[in-house]
Amino acid sequence: MTLSEDARTLWETATALARAAAAVSPPKHPLPPLLFFTDPERTPRPWETAARLPAGAGVVFRHFGAGDALETGLRLRAATRTTGVRLLVGLDADLAERIDADGVHLPERALSAAYALSGRRPDWLLTGAAHSSETIRRARDLDALVLSPVFPAGGASADKPALGVESFKAQAIRAPCPIYALGGISAANVVALVGSGACGIAGVDALQAAFRP
Repeated sequence: MTLSEDARTLWETATALARAAAAVSPPKHPLPPLLFFTDPERTPRPWETAARLPAGAGVVFRHFGAGDALETGLRLRAATRTTGVRLLVGLDADLAERIDADGVHLPERALSAAYALSGRRPDWLLTGAAHSSETIRRARDLDALVLSPVFPAGGASADKPALGVESFKAQAIRAPCPIYALGGISAANVVALVGSGACGIAGVDALQAAFRP
């Protein structure tokens, strides 16, 4: 499969970030360098993008209560299993087990569930969302945090001020676990994250556009 120029830039930068972060602090579980976050409205056919992600990447399936969550989850599992991509389910651990996902991503409001999940499924990859230094300080039992928004972003982060690379770097240094950068990341600005301490990148629209069929 031939990747677009934007896709190559995003993937190559993400893998460079992952290698640099692992050299400083090896993760408990292998972490995907790149995470594609789904959204029922913004990514209506996420399995198509998932099928084009490089082996070793990851998908975070967020269904937000959609009626077709099981069907979409099964399609994503089929697509990711074929290509060697990790699949996490947002918040819904029961659905994660039903579709044989590789882990769970917790929203900021539900980070306290990490302790029970890590005991219930020690084989799972557990990530969590963070939007503040306070959240980062109290995060426990997670393999990684996803901090946003780093750059001006759309979606749910549109009303939040961008952290900027220097602030992100300061948070990464103090974090108890590896941190992904999320929010407004594109092929045009991703290289600014080199040296930031990010363990990888995450995104919605930019990744869908770069890896679309």
